[in-house]
Amino acid sequence: MKKTIVILLLFCCAQIFAQSTTSSAKPKNLIVVLMDGYRWKELFGGADSMLLFDKKYTSQDSLWLMKKYWANDAVTRREKLMPFVWGTIAKQGVLMGNRNLGNEVYVKNKYWFSYPGRSETFCGYYDSAVNSNEYPDNPNENVFEFINKQQGYNNKVVTFASWNALGRIFNRNRNKMLVNLYGEDVTGNNLTPLQKEMNTMQHYITDIFGNSERPDAMTYIMAKAYMMAEHPQVLYFDLGDTDEFAHEGHYDLYLDAAYKTDMMLKELWDYIQQDSFYKDQTTLLLIADHGRGYNSEWTSHGSEIMHSNETYFVGMGTGIPALGEVNTKETIYQEAFAQTFANLLGLKFTANHPVADAFIIK
Repeated sequence: MKKTIVILLLFCCAQIFAQSTTSSAKPKNLIVVLMDGYRWKELFGGADSMLLFDKKYTSQDSLWLMKKYWANDAVTRREKLMPFVWGTIAKQGVLMGNRNLGNEVYVKNKYWFSYPGRSETFCGYYDSAVNSNEYPDNPNENVFEFINKQQGYNNKVVTFASWNALGRIFNRNRNKMLVNLYGEDVTGNNLTPLQKEMNTMQHYITDIFGNSERPDAMTYIMAKAYMMAEHPQVLYFDLGDTDEFAHEGHYDLYLDAAYKTDMMLKELWDYIQQDSFYKDQTTLLLIADHGRGYNSEWTSHGSEIMHSNETYFVGMGTGIPALGEVNTKETIYQEAFAQTFANLLGLKFTANHPVADAFIIK
């Protein structure tokens, strides 16, 4: 009996040790996914009845749409909309930003739209001069170019973006980093068959968002093909379908875009677990650049639209404790994200401007 108790105690201690080391370990790799303008309301509450039941915002078969995304309670709705986030990340990682629990994440900038939101997020700095989506090359250094200069990371930090403004936001003309945009082929002497095929395919897909943005599916597959071939240590997926469909007033397509991003996250995580380069050495994060309005204002965002400054932080993997949905009453600003990204890798981000302190995931 005593022997059994000792064995049980040793087992429990080992489990506690394993959990503590998992949360405090530093990852070698960082994967960041941004969903442009995706609201915290859908992330934490699933489909919004005020919009889902309004024919003005849906064109799909209503019965099929209800079956796919609707339930009477928010917990079931959010699990139907983003099953990987709530079935896996919520158990193994952390979700911050549920205002119903008093946990709040905001952008610091006063503009509440895309270029300023991304600039603040990745530069760790709110620059009031960055005030337009047409703003030229960003003078502020970002955390990715800082990481790219660190030993072991050079040419191992890459971005694949649906929206072509990312070339200016990350100022690739200055730092010469790989920021792959709409219509741009991946180049190299040893491209895989999948990379070659994706280079060709992107020129045949319909330009549903005009000549400045490609569908997220194309961005995702091109990025994953690069990931499989080159094994970058920091990879950023910048996705835009949610924002585009919202501006067009298509709530059903906005929900579909969120659901399919969740599928991408699952596939990414499954691949990470199968590749020895990434397995147990990688952190996966999900963020947004801004929020958007409520009810009839959900199609828009900006300083004149209330709630457009509301965002969130979602993560799992090495360095992220398994806290689940955080209910601590606190307020975090998105300018703290950049230093948090660097700290996860064991680095301290410095730049040609002030950098906000990291936040503690607790």
